Amino acid sequence: MPDIAEMKARQAELAKLYKELRAKGHDENRDMTDEENNLLEGYVEEMSKLSAQIARDQRFADMEAGLTQSQGRRADPAGTPMQARDGARVSVGDSRRSKDPRWGFNNLGEFALAVKENPHHRDIRDAALATYGNEGVGTDGGFAVPPEYREQITSLVTGEDSFLSRCDAVPTSRSTVIVPTDEDTAWGTSGGVRVYRRAEAATMTQSAINLKEVSVRVEELYALVPVTDQLLEDAPMLGRFLTTKAGEKIDYRITDEIINGTGSQGQNLGILNAPCLVTVSKENSQAANTVVAANVLKMFSRMPDRVRRNAVWVINQDIEAQLLSLSLEFKSSAGAGIAAGASAIIPEGGLRYDQTNGTLQGRPILSTEACATLGDKGDIILAYLPGYFAPYKAGGIKEAMSMHLWFDQGITAFRWSFRIGGQPWLSAPIARAKGSNTLSHFVTLEDR
Repeated sequence: MPDIAEMKARQAELAKLYKELRAKGHDENRDMTDEENNLLEGYVEEMSKLSAQIARDQRFADMEAGLTQSQGRRADPAGTPMQARDGARVSVGDSRRSKDPRWGFNNLGEFALAVKENPHHRDIRDAALATYGNEGVGTDGGFAVPPEYREQITSLVTGEDSFLSRCDAVPTSRSTVIVPTDEDTAWGTSGGVRVYRRAEAATMTQSAINLKEVSVRVEELYALVPVTDQLLEDAPMLGRFLTTKAGEKIDYRITDEIINGTGSQGQNLGILNAPCLVTVSKENSQAANTVVAANVLKMFSRMPDRVRRNAVWVINQDIEAQLLSLSLEFKSSAGAGIAAGASAIIPEGGLRYDQTNGTLQGRPILSTEACATLGDKGDIILAYLPGYFAPYKAGGIKEAMSMHLWFDQGITAFRWSFRIGGQPWLSAPIARAKGSNTLSHFVTLEDR
């Protein structure tokens, strides 16, 4: 039977074979064949078996070494019997922990506290190895975080309340996603599928689909969260802090890039920098730092009717006061202003911003600090978010922690990484069948 060193060497060999085979498919820009997928599955299965065997042999070695040392007993906060060994704590019954997504801990803070108190203990580190196959576990004292706490943070980033969940967000196993898209309109007359009339027995005119390619690179986004040792001493408080703070930070950065991303240096291509964006002009003599009813109506008219029924308004909270005071101005036949009031065409409450329901023109309003302040381009956006393609790496958020990065300052580092890319599906505004104005999935208002 091979020893631990030999099994780890075999794992390294399997990891190399796995990466080489995956790289081959990526370099050739193709899907893996059935034979290749079977090989990959075999590599993973063998690595998993080796990890379990390594963990078991290492636990046996630790217990055997402990037989020669003085042992006392104590109970952890959850009531699980603990053994003290060389000043470290390890729970009895590790087989149960390997099946528990919390690894026997009540919350993330309790896990962090255990790592702080036992930075060199094999128990936690082996659990990480067996579960993650060395991912997220560094040689400098890094530890993988139990799966359940990763899922809690992931739910804050991809849940119903997140901006990302409203986009066309799909998981992928590739680093670069290339997909075909059809931007041909029903009324288009240049290229693409066409419909004709013909006389009896006349020859049919041919037409063909006109597809474009959308290529999106899935790059890493991460949150590095330092936590003081004082906070580590309060495990329940730490658990709430980490799951909330890390999720909020990642979620906001994704939202900010969906709106403002430059498309360079690994960033998403954001709505405001996309070539398909339609920017509506302000009104003549419109006062600075205002939003008026005409702005809203003109923005609404620049989105295709077929998609605007599923659109949302994305705003900076600074403009709420402007929306609450919206009204239409009645004018005489000569164009002179008469009075402000309701419209016979717009139903009562249809234009006005409803603070209770959060709607404008019947569409929901989302408030985010990623939007520009009042008066700047991007303070209000009408967005059809399913028109934004956001592929992310299958497997979701990965996580790790280390006490060694800022050891001299008494700080433990938690790291979450999430690979995601994004850009609008449209490559340009939509030309009209009749009319000179263009349409788009994303409409904003110019600087005022």
